[in-house]
Formats: sequence, C-alpha cells, structure tokens
Amino acid sequence: MASAVTMAVSAPTSSMRVLPSFDGLRAQQLPTSVKAVAAPLEKSGSLLIVADKKVQKRRQIVLTEDIPALGKVGELLSVKTGYFRNYLYPTGKAKIATAELLKSIKLEADRVAAEKRKVKEEAENIARQFQAVGFFNVRRRGGQGKQIFGSVTAQDVVDIIRAQTGRDVDKRVVTVPEIREVGQYTVEVKLHPEVIAPVKINVIAK
Repeated sequence: MASAVTMAVSAPTSSMRVLPSFDGLRAQQLPTSVKAVAAPLEKSGSLLIVADKKVQKRRQIVLTEDIPALGKVGELLSVKTGYFRNYLYPTGKAKIATAELLKSIKLEADRVAAEKRKVKEEAENIARQFQAVGFFNVRRRGGQGKQIFGSVTAQDVVDIIRAQTGRDVDKRVVTVPEIREVGQYTVEVKLHPEVIAPVKINVIAK
C-alpha cells in the first residue's frame, strides 16, 4: 500500500491551475485511516496528495563465481541494486553487465560449445572404428565344455582394444556382462556422456 504522506496544497486561484499528476506523486482514493486527516483539508479547499511507494531499482549483472541459490559463474542475472552494491560488487562476485562484457561472455560460450562438439565428434569416430572391427577376439584357457577358467574383465577388454586398434580406453567406462563361457558377447564402452559404443567380443578357448 502506498505510504500515506499528506501534503496540504492551497486551493487554486484564478491565476493557477492544478496539474492532474505530479512526478512521483498521485492523488488517490484515501483509506479510512487517512480520512481524519483529509477531512479538514477538504473543508478548506486544499488538495491531499499521497506519495507512491518508491520502486526498487534492479541491475543487470554477470556472476564471476558460483553462488548457491543465485546462479553459476558467467550467468546473466537481474538483481536488486542494493544487493549488488553492498554485497556482490565489493566481494568481487559479480560485475555490471556491460556490452563489452556480454560480448566476451558470448565468445567464450561459443568457444566452449565448439570444444564440446569436437570432443563428442571424436567419441563418435572412435565408436565407428570399434564397429568396423567387428568382433574383438578374447582368448581364455578352456575348461570343461564351454566353460573358461576365470572370467572376462573390463581390463581384458581394454587390453584387446588397445592391441587391435591402438586406442587407450579407461576400464572404468567399460561395462562387461558376466562372461564365464566361450561365445559372442557385447560390452558397452562409454566414450562420452552422449556416446556409448557397443563393442562385440568373441571369447575363444585356447
């Protein structure tokens, strides 16, 4: 609710005119609590003015570090001017979003996006290379029937991929089903958050 600040203005004379509005002020319907003040003024021909509550200004800023519950570094935000002036700016956590700064942020964002595309494309190329190999042969000492001694592990898959393609793969991104018999299997190699390569292996008894 607007703050009830009263101001008595003398009734206009023939040489004066009343403007319909004032800068930052406006005449309005008075609440009951103000009527007692307004009554004497109305009788005297004065005009009661009520000031609008001051609008809180905001500032466009760019964060220079991650702030919990607010945003991440490089993010463009609109915050209260007082919050920026009293906290974000003095602590070096944000800068005013100037045209030059916004241009710099866009260039960096474009560079990062291009680098991410490059990494993903490389992962896709490796996945196609694995697919072109067909089956990777893994040899294990045979047991009775189709059984093999031990099992095929992620490290076994990493070793055979390196031997046949020259590619080094982290065994932590290799998912191997339980393999205790000769036969053909498919393991998964997570080359990228969005690229999972199915790798076919052929377990052979020796």
